[in-house]
Amino acid sequence: MSSTEQHEESPSDRLPFESVFNTVLSGWPFDRRAADGVCGPADSGAVRLIWLKNIGRDGVIAKPDPEADDWRSDAPERLHLRAGDILLSSVISGRPKAALVQEADLPAVAVRSLFVLRPAKPLAAEHARLILAFLRSDTVGDLAAGSPFQQHLKLSQLKALELPNEDQALSAALADLAAAGQRLGEMAAEAGALAESVFDRNTSPEEARRLIIATGQLTRLRSVAAAQLDDPGFIVRTRYPYPVALRWRNVEVQKSADGQDDAQAKEYAAVLKAAETLLGYSALLTTALAHEAGITCNAIRAFKKKIATGLGGPGFGDWQRILQQIGEAEGISDLPPEHPLHELAALLADNEAKAACQSLGIKRNGSAHGREDLPAVSASKLNEAHDSLRFLLGRARFLADLQLLDVTNVAWDRHERSDTITLRRLMGDHSVVPTENLRHTGPGRIATSLYLADRDQGLHPLSPFLTCEKCEGCATLSLFRPDKEQGVLLQTSLDHGHFYEYRADEQALRAVGLR
Repeated sequence: MSSTEQHEESPSDRLPFESVFNTVLSGWPFDRRAADGVCGPADSGAVRLIWLKNIGRDGVIAKPDPEADDWRSDAPERLHLRAGDILLSSVISGRPKAALVQEADLPAVAVRSLFVLRPAKPLAAEHARLILAFLRSDTVGDLAAGSPFQQHLKLSQLKALELPNEDQALSAALADLAAAGQRLGEMAAEAGALAESVFDRNTSPEEARRLIIATGQLTRLRSVAAAQLDDPGFIVRTRYPYPVALRWRNVEVQKSADGQDDAQAKEYAAVLKAAETLLGYSALLTTALAHEAGITCNAIRAFKKKIATGLGGPGFGDWQRILQQIGEAEGISDLPPEHPLHELAALLADNEAKAACQSLGIKRNGSAHGREDLPAVSASKLNEAHDSLRFLLGRARFLADLQLLDVTNVAWDRHERSDTITLRRLMGDHSVVPTENLRHTGPGRIATSLYLADRDQGLHPLSPFLTCEKCEGCATLSLFRPDKEQGVLLQTSLDHGHFYEYRADEQALRAVGLR
């Protein structure tokens, strides 16, 4: 099954509307001219009226305002909202509005142009988040009919909808996005409040400027840091796994040396090394994750055979074949949709990615076998290689979310039944990073080794396909892979290429078919 086919929705991904919501109420069409039920928020039986205007585009119901809100004591009991109800706009201008009713919003009743969707049973927070995102989508908005400025959604159309089923990975991604948006909104509000407060005191323009510079420094630094994230190179240097980030930094260093002797040739060599490291790292992750999941393919078997019985080690073509074949491997479609193997399988899944990889592979093999005079590398060939590398790095952005963890110590707490692990996050272009502690309560015990942490903080062992240790040649903390040269078992660094005879546990290699 292809990576495209495995992500297509099956019937189980959708639920009939009425299997989720067994009650749909229309907003209370009260007579605003009737004064008998008008009351204040502190009066007995007071219920807040929630209008469409009280629901934000972000799905948040505005906090009660004793002065501005309408309060009534004559709202029918059957229309009183409950925590867990979902409010949906029946009159739509643009995208629909939808919000989840919380305890803090009560007592309240929805009025006029709102539907109240009452779940048949309490919805898990993750499932409710997915349903809210769906109800706010164009898929629902396009059902409404009327004038271009005001369209109405019919109850029959609503009940005919199929709703998304629970999907924890998608829900977690939506939650992360919402949290990021909220944080950015808080920063913007802080900057606005600071600007508005300049002349709250009786200060001179000079004093106001000094205050803005002093108190606004953090806000400005946040803005500068956020702007850097629009630069793909900055993201690679700071957020990608260490060996990939370091190789990219070397490319940028060589690029900045333009005008020096052989600068173009050195940059070209750095680009090709960065490309091979990106593919090698990705293929070794793929191999380790596939081994853990009990999955294999011809390219992985060939790689293992090279290390176990061959005279020479793997190269660019081996990494390329592993990444291209894993998407077709038997059993991969049975993995959860959030498993990292799916994203690795998609890295070289389309023709554009294959072409970029093939172009870099030809250039790399030409250089490695002496078929190019590097000082004479043309600007067009360099630009072509650079563009292909940037394209593949962009395709591999998911690597920024897959944290590379070097676990250096594990302490078992028998009372809590959990491990406290000491680790280094090997992300970004520097190997000297602070240590931190993390409590692990997942299945299985953790060892002092190298792990990949997925988006749900599940830990996947990478050893012996990848190991982390100080290099004997340069004393730098480095990532190593098993290698072979003239039949001798070696370990080769991904980040700087130093190599020497294999020092790690050969028994571990035998356990995974590498010896």
